[in-house]
Amino acid sequence: MEQMKQPEELGDRQPVRKKISMRIPETTKKRIVVIGGGFGGIEMIKEILPDDRFQVVLLDKHNYHTFQPLLYQVATAGLEPDSIAAPLRRIFKQKNDFYFRMAEVKRIIPEENCIDTNIGSLRYDYLVIASGSKTNYYGMEEVKQKAFPMKKISQALDLRSKILQNYEKALLADNDKDINCLMDIVIVGGGPTGVELAGAIAELRKYVLPKDLPELDFRKMDIYLLEAGGRLLNGMSDVAGRKALKYLENFGVIVKFHSVVKSYDGRTVVLKDGTTIETETLIWAAGVMGNTIPGLRAETMKGNRYVVDSYNRIIGYDNIFALGDVAGMITENQPKGHPMVAPVAVQQGKNLGKNIKKLEEGKNLKPFTYKDKGSMATIGRNRAVVDLSRFKFSGFLAWFVWMSVHLFTLIGFRNKVATFINWTWNYFTYDRATRLIIRPFRGCTPEERDE
Repeated sequence: MEQMKQPEELGDRQPVRKKISMRIPETTKKRIVVIGGGFGGIEMIKEILPDDRFQVVLLDKHNYHTFQPLLYQVATAGLEPDSIAAPLRRIFKQKNDFYFRMAEVKRIIPEENCIDTNIGSLRYDYLVIASGSKTNYYGMEEVKQKAFPMKKISQALDLRSKILQNYEKALLADNDKDINCLMDIVIVGGGPTGVELAGAIAELRKYVLPKDLPELDFRKMDIYLLEAGGRLLNGMSDVAGRKALKYLENFGVIVKFHSVVKSYDGRTVVLKDGTTIETETLIWAAGVMGNTIPGLRAETMKGNRYVVDSYNRIIGYDNIFALGDVAGMITENQPKGHPMVAPVAVQQGKNLGKNIKKLEEGKNLKPFTYKDKGSMATIGRNRAVVDLSRFKFSGFLAWFVWMSVHLFTLIGFRNKVATFINWTWNYFTYDRATRLIIRPFRGCTPEERDE
């Protein structure tokens, strides 16, 4: 089987490196630099450490890992953000020769085995890019400036504040048009995020908001889910898509297929067929793209993802790898690359960690093979859909499986307990305990919108 080449520049290794500006200790060990503290980066590091042959440096713009599958619950007042976030230093606190720096990587300089960041530069022996994905607005800058994405905790908190602030404003509005514009919500994208958001907001409308704001008539609040295709949950089975549609329609969500957004000015959504919808809250869950970093050759890119071989090595480089959403592993079964979901990143991270150790030992490397264990989505209490390889089911059992899987995969015992307590409270009381406008939303700068 093909072996990865040792980086050429390591042949004349010096016993001690030059001092660098990030205050990372000098070492004669192989330094692995990991960009991104998401699922792939974390699993790769767990597989590598402890191993006294390596020094591992993790870089991320935030000092915490975000459990993105539950972001929508932060946005809809079901969970506090610290229930789905775990400090990166705590995850690896007992690992030797591990260092974390909160930094934004500006550029990769492969000719020098170096990266530039906002806090300095750093040399690497192996570079692992696990920078995840960012929202894809398909070139619509106006939508980018006005819509609400769902990729970060700060964005989920902004959305939560915006929704609650709008209802406070609706109490003071003096005409029905303004009231409806403040109360109505439009969600773009019929994938798991869009479907789960629609279900959670519908539950708010039915069980929670009428008790908080009895002066408002929430029967007039419309929730739209716009999907460009002809079905929901496109990555799942037709059975799951039809069942999700039925659940949402029972909740009173207005689902519109073949609906493509043309523009949005902060108040009016214009569709390509000329239809308009008035709302101050447009949630964009219509797609993502790889969060790439400047510096590598143009031919390494395809569709905003790095083209990688079966070992997650970026084509044309011997010591630079990509994982998860940002990696495009083109195969006969996956002509567009693997789906941009957490299980792919987790499995790729584990496999790459093992392969880097094998590389150091001169052993044959194991090509990555994705094991699809199934997909699932929830549409409110007692309602979910689950697709497994042999079974497809929905309803309460699917909802229980969904909850169990997400609790199990949350990082940190405290987060598991806090989330379980919140879910139990919500289930028996029909209440959302975090309906707080802690940080009022006043708009975002272009830099804050750019993930």
